[in-house]
Amino acid sequence: MTVTDIAIIGAGPYGMAAAARLTAAGASVRQFGEPMSFWQQHMPKGMWLRSVWSASSIGGPHSALSLDEYERRLGSPIRRPIPLPTFIAYAHAFRDQARLDIDPRHITKVSATPGGFSVMTADGESFDCRRVVVATGIQAFASRPREFDGLPPDLASHSADDDDLSRFAGKRVAVIGGGQSAFESAVLLSEQGATTELIMRAPTVRWVGRATRKGLVGHLLFHRTDVGPALMSHLVARPRILRTLPRRAQDYIARRSIAPGASLWLRPRSKDVTITTGRRVMEATRLNSHLRLRLDDGATRDIDHAVLATGFRIDVRRYTFLSLDLLRAVRTVGGCPVLGEGLESSVPGLHFLGAPAMYSFGPVLRFVSGSEFASDALARVVIGERASETRHVRALATSAKRSAP
Repeated sequence: MTVTDIAIIGAGPYGMAAAARLTAAGASVRQFGEPMSFWQQHMPKGMWLRSVWSASSIGGPHSALSLDEYERRLGSPIRRPIPLPTFIAYAHAFRDQARLDIDPRHITKVSATPGGFSVMTADGESFDCRRVVVATGIQAFASRPREFDGLPPDLASHSADDDDLSRFAGKRVAVIGGGQSAFESAVLLSEQGATTELIMRAPTVRWVGRATRKGLVGHLLFHRTDVGPALMSHLVARPRILRTLPRRAQDYIARRSIAPGASLWLRPRSKDVTITTGRRVMEATRLNSHLRLRLDDGATRDIDHAVLATGFRIDVRRYTFLSLDLLRAVRTVGGCPVLGEGLESSVPGLHFLGAPAMYSFGPVLRFVSGSEFASDALARVVIGERASETRHVRALATSAKRSAP
């Protein structure tokens, strides 16, 4: 049994940003997880990042390694939008620059102890720590419509299940959803030779990126974190101010900021995709090796596969590594933990970064650009605690000297 100060579970952009910030501040950190595993194993090959350049530096533009600095070191320009392999390579360069020692083992159990937490790895190592930072991304929260319950993966899969869409070449595929993931999956499937139809509930397609982000006008309209509509983006980029607003206003801003939509640069690539708007799948039935979809207008589609680009529904109870006692003690609203300063939950010392923090700090926590705020807020609490402990120790030492004979 060993003891450490902080355990970080997760090695994506949020986990690495937090580890880099805390390590630089002198904290004792152990980080676990396969670096960028979700990005490498659950995002389709050929994908481009929806986030603009200014919003894609891990930990922000002043972190251990910004995208601008990474591009300078490469000695050649990086294309915009950023290709997925390029961003993954950048993330690994960030890890190296920050000198992060990431243990690839999975964490299987976290439970509370009188002095903090007990953490267990998949191979049975157990250690104690004072704080646990959960930064495991959104994979556990994949949402599937009830109509597709019971269907095998070879007939219906979530968009986060497939990293290589080439296996659908020559197949009839329906993509369910109306957001970035749905449109990009549909475009990539079509480019891989699949006959593709995108079925969405919204009556019209919402194209994102029509307003300029360049120059003085772009700077006035959008904050560099680029989450939310024009002007509103500046408020979303300031989570501490945002959370002072009435709950109804916070929820409205969140809905506006993460409303389903597709990047404008996907539009010319979607010409071979059949787009059906204003329709909902009411029933999905297996027919031998195929799938029949019945829509709300009575029409049917016979297809080989359905890709469910139906988003993610946050519910921390899906974290199987957190003990039941811990989960019961975490105050939640709609599955999201209610967080305070340092993104700390109602369980002292247990922090949640990324999408689970959206309810408390707004939609910027759903995107890479939110890793700057999250890592800074976490470090501020940890550093403040360490400074307080140092002052306490010094006060005790001074008192001991004065009382010495």
